[in-house]
Amino acid sequence: MAQHHINAEDAILLEKWRTGDDAAIERLVAKYQGRIYNVILKICANPDDAAELTQDTFVKIIEHIDTFESRSRFYTWAFRIAVNLTLNYCKRKATVGFSSMDAAADDQGTQTMAALLTDEKSPDPAQVAQNRELCSLIQLAVSRLDEDYRTVIVLRDIEGMDYAQIADVIGVELGTVKSRLSRARAALRQILEAL
Repeated sequence: MAQHHINAEDAILLEKWRTGDDAAIERLVAKYQGRIYNVILKICANPDDAAELTQDTFVKIIEHIDTFESRSRFYTWAFRIAVNLTLNYCKRKATVGFSSMDAAADDQGTQTMAALLTDEKSPDPAQVAQNRELCSLIQLAVSRLDEDYRTVIVLRDIEGMDYAQIADVIGVELGTVKSRLSRARAALRQILEAL
């Protein structure tokens, strides 16, 4: 299970940072900030909140780097901090708005569509539109899931984490991850059928 241990590049960067090389932490931030931002955005669904929570995540990482013991991968540890901050934020906020996520997806979709239409080797525009509609429906369905379910769906099906990594990130037992993911997928199917 070597995949759960810190990778060599991260270990080197952490060691350099601990010995005073500030550029090393900047490289770690650059390496993971995009992925962490995307996970946070998919959970909280607000780009401004996601940007702020991403920044807060890296502040926490820097503050608590001495507690990182290299038994898990650095990004798993970083994702745990990000997910916990995000879930706590969402609970405090009480209501989660999803319109910003839809607007961002529309802007990106428009740009993608324009690029595809100008490329002679691109797929049929009708197929692209149908795929985009399906993606929008799935995005809407995921946004309607309860936070616990949405979190496991994002970490497993979007981020590609394995069950052990998810358990580590959200701080639950492996069996809980499996059952929560099963219930999340069932709920997602019900929502999609209703749509």
